[in-house]
Amino acid sequence: MSTPSLERDRTTTEPRGNGRWINHWTPEDPDFWNRTGKRVAWRNLWLSVLAEHLGFNVWTLMSIVVVSLDDVGYSFTVGQTFWLLILPNLVGAALRIPYTFAIPRFGGRGWTTTSASLLLIPCAMLAGAVTFDGTPYWFFLLTAAAMGVGGGNFSSSMTNISFFFPERRKGLALGINAAGGNIGVAVSQLLVPFAIHLGTGVNLSYAALMWMPVIIVSAACSWSFMNSLTVAKPDNTSYRKAVTSKHTPVMALLYIGSFGSFIGFSFAFPSLIGIVFSEFSGFTGVAFVGALIGSVARPFGGWLSDRLGGARITFWNFVGLALGTLGALLGVRAENFAVFFTSFVLLFVLTGIGNGSTYRMIPLIFKVETSERVRRTGEDEDLAQKAAKRQSGAVVGIVGSIGAFGGVVINLVFKFSLQANGTLVPALLAILVFFLACVLTTWWFYVRSRFAIERFPNLAHAHI
Repeated sequence: MSTPSLERDRTTTEPRGNGRWINHWTPEDPDFWNRTGKRVAWRNLWLSVLAEHLGFNVWTLMSIVVVSLDDVGYSFTVGQTFWLLILPNLVGAALRIPYTFAIPRFGGRGWTTTSASLLLIPCAMLAGAVTFDGTPYWFFLLTAAAMGVGGGNFSSSMTNISFFFPERRKGLALGINAAGGNIGVAVSQLLVPFAIHLGTGVNLSYAALMWMPVIIVSAACSWSFMNSLTVAKPDNTSYRKAVTSKHTPVMALLYIGSFGSFIGFSFAFPSLIGIVFSEFSGFTGVAFVGALIGSVARPFGGWLSDRLGGARITFWNFVGLALGTLGALLGVRAENFAVFFTSFVLLFVLTGIGNGSTYRMIPLIFKVETSERVRRTGEDEDLAQKAAKRQSGAVVGIVGSIGAFGGVVINLVFKFSLQANGTLVPALLAILVFFLACVLTTWWFYVRSRFAIERFPNLAHAHI
């Protein structure tokens, strides 16, 4: 017979509606974590990775399809093409905030199942758009907008997983979760071109149909094997504090520089190769390399941040991004495709590392700030840190949403630069200036020793 203490330590699951909710979750307790927490957390992580991965597969579909629309009789201008790239970014970014708040409302299990199932809608729309002759441009725009539901998955997935893991494991876990999603860009860019050329001619409908069975399997697995945590229930005070925290806009700016750049470059890279270096248009088939390397680099950024500090890694990462942009600029000016391609691959690597390091900073900023407040005020440490976790979870969603809007801005900059000047030079100059601004912002708020000592006296131990 179990003792009361063991009952308190056991992970208990109680039904709520049609869901399966875990009411006791203390991953910071080593005994709890090693006995039951680790197994449950990693199971939920891998299922979250699958659903989020499919979200990115669908989110980026249009960026691959547009390259082949000419082959099936659709001749869109540069401006029209870029709007097909911008709309998924725009809708995906806008959905990230409500997707974040869906986790406390519906639970990780329920919302992961729902968000995965929604991916069937844009797939069906794309299959119809490219199957019937004479599909109007407005329907392609509507289809591109519907693909934005895949972009929303990221925030809900990251918010959900952030509650499952202890602080010492969170950087790696969030890095794996994010990388599993991000790599969906590369997988689509690699597999979709092969799929659409199966058989004779170009079969663009295969780009959508190939994902639909996997989406159904993912939704079924999420419903059958995932859990929801009551610790992630809504806390209006904590969420209001998250929205009004001065760290939220700062971290959002930095995430625009990392993830916004990653997703913006990922959507545009195949088209940029074909437009700017048309004689190398055959290389659009290897554009997946950039997104692949950037995705793999993301957990490395989280791992480095766990050991060296997220702020330090983020600072030097933006220095590298500025240098990589300078290399791409030189490649365009010299009409040297090798320099341009290599520089963009470097940019993908660094945006991946920056994605991991910036996200790692968020929970630690709130953890350390809360610890210092508790030390001054004497409030209950456990309750304060639970509220801090909810705050950081909300900030993850807000920052993820605003960061995704960076992809919209980058594609708009590319669009206007190519339309107005016929070259990428003005766009790359603007991006270079922005990266330099991110370098200064990171240094000013999180690297300066004076600020670190006064604002976060435990900074050296917390590795913000």
